[in-house]
Amino acid sequence: MLDQGYGIQESGNSAAAAFSVPRLLNPESFLRIVISGASSGIGLALARYYLTRGALVATFARRGELLAALSTAFPNQVFVYALDVRDAAAVQRAAADFMARAGCPDVVIANAGVSVGTLTEFAEDCDAFQQVMDINVLGMVKTFQPFVAAMRANSSLTKGRPGGVLVGIASVAGFRGLPGAGAYSASKAAAISYLESLRVELRGTGVRVVTICPGYIRTPMTAHNPYHMPFMLDADVAAARMARAIERQTSFTVIPWQMGVVGRVLKVLPRCVYDYLFAKAPHKPRNNGDVRRKT
Repeated sequence: MLDQGYGIQESGNSAAAAFSVPRLLNPESFLRIVISGASSGIGLALARYYLTRGALVATFARRGELLAALSTAFPNQVFVYALDVRDAAAVQRAAADFMARAGCPDVVIANAGVSVGTLTEFAEDCDAFQQVMDINVLGMVKTFQPFVAAMRANSSLTKGRPGGVLVGIASVAGFRGLPGAGAYSASKAAAISYLESLRVELRGTGVRVVTICPGYIRTPMTAHNPYHMPFMLDADVAAARMARAIERQTSFTVIPWQMGVVGRVLKVLPRCVYDYLFAKAPHKPRNNGDVRRKT
């Protein structure tokens, strides 16, 4: 159980490693979840889903004030780590702190991501490409890395328990290259391939890897899209469906399922047909190289 009257604040060497955590009396009694990008959108919806079910949740995000608000709403369940997933050292410090206090996580969800319209012809978009790849792909790697060895050790057959689940939030946008979203589509395609590699690497270790490809989810990231978004789901509905896929340890899932059908059709379209259909498709607006909208 939790010590209801105790909380602490810690500061690392930089603002990227500010910790706020509850003290636990018996952490083994709780489901332990780690979620990156937990300050808004899908990440926040997933955090709320697990918190309402009594889980201990380690939240990673740059906007610590939003994580603090979540901690206030769910006293003694939330571990707040204000950090940037591009900072490997900060993520490693947070992971070590969480495991020292709560134990090895049952589920690690790499959700942090950014989306921005990009066009290769503009020099200022080179930085946007870099940031999107750093956050959406390398940020996923850096989120998983500190936990893999501990999760493998936790899967010892003598203990009779699974090692846990690594969950990567990719996107249907990774199935084909979308015009005006070259950085985002490329990052999500890379994430899908990375997660597949990781799944095969960890086969037989007791650690499962789950790839989730959302379609359109109502979040700040999609709020400014100037085009029709079919089969859109509210974030809390999507989070509940994702949690079911995680519980089943489904290796690859698309949410909602209708977008999975759309994705399969897009994959088999001949290039000439795809090019003709999407050449004049509306684009996500550019931000002149400024990556601002986060999950």
